Amino acid sequence: MDTDTILAGVDGAAGRLRLNRPKALHSLDLAMVRQMTHALLAWRDDPDIRIVMIDHAPSTDGDPKYARGFCAGGDVVTIAKALEGREKAARSFFYEEYRLNHLMYTFPKPGVAFMDGVTMGGGVGIACPCRYRVATERTVFAMPETAIGIFPDVGGGRYLSRLRGRVAQYLALTSARLTGADCKALRLATHYLPSEALDEAKRRVAADPFRVEAILDELSVAPPEAEIMARLPLIDRCFASDNLDAILACLDAEDDAWATKTAASIRAKSPTACAVSLRMLVESPKQPQFVDEMRMEYALMVRMIAFPDFAEGVRALLIDKTNDPQWQPQADTDPFFEPLPPIDAWSPLDGFSSVRSL
Repeated sequence: MDTDTILAGVDGAAGRLRLNRPKALHSLDLAMVRQMTHALLAWRDDPDIRIVMIDHAPSTDGDPKYARGFCAGGDVVTIAKALEGREKAARSFFYEEYRLNHLMYTFPKPGVAFMDGVTMGGGVGIACPCRYRVATERTVFAMPETAIGIFPDVGGGRYLSRLRGRVAQYLALTSARLTGADCKALRLATHYLPSEALDEAKRRVAADPFRVEAILDELSVAPPEAEIMARLPLIDRCFASDNLDAILACLDAEDDAWATKTAASIRAKSPTACAVSLRMLVESPKQPQFVDEMRMEYALMVRMIAFPDFAEGVRALLIDKTNDPQWQPQADTDPFFEPLPPIDAWSPLDGFSSVRSL
């Protein structure tokens, strides 16, 4: 285990978690999940730790392309390879990752996530539980799971389904990328700061965590125009249905280049993953607490990674990089949403409720 992939330490009154896997754009693996969990448990009852700050470490080799990521997701290539005869090993990553997500969501101290760069999949799962979520001009936010045959997990059902209108359905089906300005307009980010102001923000917050909101307000700037806002009427109209075929038919009927491109993007995704994602966005608001959301998502993920589209999507997009996935025909979604037997079901870390804090 590479103990340097998470830099956990104390800075003033702040516990700091710095993702440090730059050549993978700080994608999470099981070791990183465990290190973050261990640090948070150590800080939970420490009276000297008043706030938790999460960011990524700077690249040490000077290559700017490796400085672009806050967290590009989970290490799904490793997970897909683990599926080859060892499904339990593949499940264990999601089981422990979801425990981390739940721990962050219910943590008794506020968190600040600096989403400076690529923030996708698992990166969304560690940013969205935080009370303060800072976007910059370098933020690229997305939930691209349907492109590899799964669904927006790590609490994505809860976060996306609370967005205005039908943006959730649009983001889940298309893997669309949002800018920092888009994130601020949609309230996925609480603040928009220029990247050059982040070091000052972190220094001041660590020194005076009780003024975190005021500090972020003082350093915030007006973001540029959020391009997604002009698309909202069309998104709301064409993604109004919870049926995949109806959404595609509406996009096809539009005399609009964006709609045509969007329909083509959806058709390139796993049809089963798209159908499951749409249904998840219906079911997620019915989950009373975040613990219920994570239990549902884990059961879904266990079924989805066993379905052929996951291994095929990872092969085509991330391993062979041929971009030619051969998807299965759309499957019935009912079996995916069956609860797991109690012996296999997900559970949170002992002693953690579902109360929203971090």
